[in-house]
Amino acid sequence: MPLIKLDAIDSTNDYLKQLSNESVLENFTIVVANEQTKGKGQMGAKWVSEKGKNLTMSVLIKDVSLNNENIFDLNVAAALSVLNILKKNKIPKVSIKWPNDILSDSKKVAGILIENRRKPEGSLNSVVGIGLNLNQTNFENLPQATSLTCITGEIYDPENMALHIGEFLQESFQKLAQNPESLWKEYHQNLYKINYPSAFEDQMGNHFMGIIKRVTLDGKLEVLLDDESITHYDIKEIKMLY
Repeated sequence: MPLIKLDAIDSTNDYLKQLSNESVLENFTIVVANEQTKGKGQMGAKWVSEKGKNLTMSVLIKDVSLNNENIFDLNVAAALSVLNILKKNKIPKVSIKWPNDILSDSKKVAGILIENRRKPEGSLNSVVGIGLNLNQTNFENLPQATSLTCITGEIYDPENMALHIGEFLQESFQKLAQNPESLWKEYHQNLYKINYPSAFEDQMGNHFMGIIKRVTLDGKLEVLLDDESITHYDIKEIKMLY
């Protein structure tokens, strides 16, 4: 698969979106950057990464046939791709924290941001942005973050990791086309804190306890509350306190 290497860029997602608008790119084209000055997370959050220490990459996935009700399938496929490359590298206790964080032993090692553009005939072109903490060891003011080096003591090659993630993405999207139910099953098997009591905070700052039961097909978190009611939360409507 094509790999475009950049020294510094504001956002690999923005760069790849612009490039795909201007040129005909091969499916699963990858862009990696040594430094990303305006990395993005979910809902406008900022992704902070030390220059040259981590993997910041974006992957173009063309002609995805999904309607709006099933758009979260993309998140499922992308999250499992990152999760499984970590498992292959023997990173312990990895899990998916809804919607798009990847954890090792309750500490964040990766984040995913997917941006979609629907074409006139109805299919999607998707840009999957992935930030993976590889070799950074200083996470001052980020107590819930870690890196592969902090976990294993080894040094990782960002370019090699990007290519392997691209391969896992291809496999996941093939499975998505053939058997999305199996991907969803795997996603729930690896969902952080599923079926365990957890503390949450809502948009008003209120704290409450609940039990994650599943993620719905449209990407909402289904939580069983103390009064036995079931509530569904969209991205950024609640955050888990952990």
